[in-house]
Amino acid sequence: MRTEITVDVAIIGAGTAGLYALREVRRAGRSFVLIDHGPLGTTCARVGCMPSKLALHAADLWQSRLAMPAIGVANSEALQLDNAITWAALREQRDFFSNNAANKARAAAGKQLIEGRARFLEPTLLEVESAEGTHVIRAGAVIIATGSRPFIPDWLAPFADRIVTTDTLFEMAELPARIGVLGLGALGLEMGLALSRLGIEVTAAGGSSLAGIDDPQVAARAVEVFSQEMPIWLGQPASVERAEHGLVLRSGERCVTIDLLLVATGRRANTDELNLQAAGFTLQERGEPLFDPATLRLDDWPVYIAGDANGQRALMHEAADEGAIAGYNAARTTPTRFRQKTSLSIAFAKPDVATIGKRLSELEPSRIIVGSASGEANGRLRILGGERSLLNIYADSTSGLLLGASLLSIDGEHLAHQLAWAIQRGETAQSLLQMPFYHPVVEELLATALQEIAKHFTDPQGLPLGLSAEE
Repeated sequence: MRTEITVDVAIIGAGTAGLYALREVRRAGRSFVLIDHGPLGTTCARVGCMPSKLALHAADLWQSRLAMPAIGVANSEALQLDNAITWAALREQRDFFSNNAANKARAAAGKQLIEGRARFLEPTLLEVESAEGTHVIRAGAVIIATGSRPFIPDWLAPFADRIVTTDTLFEMAELPARIGVLGLGALGLEMGLALSRLGIEVTAAGGSSLAGIDDPQVAARAVEVFSQEMPIWLGQPASVERAEHGLVLRSGERCVTIDLLLVATGRRANTDELNLQAAGFTLQERGEPLFDPATLRLDDWPVYIAGDANGQRALMHEAADEGAIAGYNAARTTPTRFRQKTSLSIAFAKPDVATIGKRLSELEPSRIIVGSASGEANGRLRILGGERSLLNIYADSTSGLLLGASLLSIDGEHLAHQLAWAIQRGETAQSLLQMPFYHPVVEELLATALQEIAKHFTDPQGLPLGLSAEE
């Protein structure tokens, strides 16, 4: 069966970016279709940020037994964990988030949801193959929000029977005793630590940095802290070979036998099956479509790309913003150029790892002041076991304007947000210190680092640091 449909906007992908785009298209009163080949449910809810946080929370609960003897709890070492039950419980919670996201997509799109695979015939002409037949869709504008999938290097193909990704890890009935993690970005670090804390023998390898940290001090502190929980092999390429019962993971002269390899080497945009080049779009060197990052528009066509599909900032909150931008522009004849928010990335590793705003490698050393604070002197962090926490804030050397930061801290997710807000609002170290800081709180780590910067500047009125006079 072949049907022809004409709409104002066609949205390909019902993940986070696609649903936020749909919100704006509906708000503008435009007709639409929402196309997705399934399974419905956002990447974050199904295989990304939510399942990993569920695993980390379960691991945190289990690991808390280690502190019990110090406060008088007897026999906590006799507690036992059934990983099969743990994993089934996590999967059930994961399904709640995933099903909720899928139901939202169905409710938002209604009869305008087409479950099938789309490809471009022309820039605003689509063909969708579904269970009901072929749909030819002519749209006034198109939004590409097709998300991403795990990237598995070709050299790992011979070991496919012993490999899982974050897309398949949570489908396992039970976990093996020994797992290797290849790739130490945020998700690789989070899952490696969660599995290790649940009693799995974990070895993590691959890459030159941990969770993308480029501040040498914070990076060194993070490796020191997390190496106490699992071996972390950085700096040399990793390789894999068959063993009698499993695989051998190697990096330089180091090697370990593992039962399973979790590949966390990043994600690849799902744009390669859309027939973009044949439809007339300009592609970049590696096949990605060329687009304007301020409007998300491809070439001069009324076609927009948002979320993981464009590879710009593959994070859930960025996908939401980009989806809204794409939907807003697709519903109008003239696209609006939008400002990007301050960049923010967090690995929920306990202690958390975060990079906020400008990275240290992007700044000229002679033009910045670095304010640093460590957890040893923070009363709240000492109570929480966060003595090894470290915060570095980068500020303009002539004004104290906050530019960026890198941190490793218990409850660092909150510090990271406060810093991102301050940077986006154009705060200086001096002005931010005029905000109240309670005691004892983790936020005093922020106050200490800000004071390190602010002491380089003299108040015109000679007022005490952090105080302002009535006007």
